[in-house]
Amino acid sequence: MSDSIWYDNSRIRFYGTSGPYVILIHGGPAAYGDLRDMAEGLDGSFRIIEPCQRPSGDTPLTVSRHVEDLNELIKQKCEKIPPALVGHSWGAMLALVYAATYPCSVGPIALVGCGTFDTESLIRMKEILNERMDEESRQKVKSIEEEINDPDDRLVEKYKIIGCLQQYEHASTEKFEEEPFDKRGHKETWDDMVRLMDEGVYPSAFTAIKSPVIMLHGVYDPHPGRMIYANLRQFIPHLEYHEWERCGHYPWREKYALDDFFIFLRTWLTNSSNHRF
Repeated sequence: MSDSIWYDNSRIRFYGTSGPYVILIHGGPAAYGDLRDMAEGLDGSFRIIEPCQRPSGDTPLTVSRHVEDLNELIKQKCEKIPPALVGHSWGAMLALVYAATYPCSVGPIALVGCGTFDTESLIRMKEILNERMDEESRQKVKSIEEEINDPDDRLVEKYKIIGCLQQYEHASTEKFEEEPFDKRGHKETWDDMVRLMDEGVYPSAFTAIKSPVIMLHGVYDPHPGRMIYANLRQFIPHLEYHEWERCGHYPWREKYALDDFFIFLRTWLTNSSNHRF
């Protein structure tokens, strides 16, 4: 895959024809198409762009590569209008990195279930997941360790178990057809992000962010929202925070949060689209 051209329209979904531009940034890394139902819930108020991030190829993936891909997308698709970014999990982290790199090229930023940037939050997240593991889940993990030799395949199967521990109560069992998980792309991207955090590049660089930023978090999300917020607010003093009870890592799919999630996010994006720091 070319270093300069990472997508065509088959790798992007478009929703809506009027209103501010909003780019949805999926998590994973490599959870392609994971925000399709969020895009459909926001459709009608915005011009929504839902791209699939670059998969693995001849050159190892880096955080910088994803940032430049996103910048190219914005230049080509947003008519020189700084778009809002809505990122989920890893995608929220990428949104912050992009905004720190190109602070004048982005509008309001919503971080949904944002990932961790400090050791204390990461340790707490692992503790929460361990506390939620019942005996059946532990046996499944043990079987995965014994029966699957490939470490990447083991990771994928473990994520399926962890996914169930991250939700409070989903509103629907409907699932979209998923693309094959890009195990190599996931590892390359995440390893590079961990390196940058270990070197102290992030979150320190987030002091450059000018846009309005809000964290949207479920109280039941194992990513400890208030700890992550306290850490990030040292570098983004204008960071806002909003959370929902009885809500996990995917608030737009949660039975008790999804209606208010869409109302809140739609209103916040609309009110913030013309405001800059």
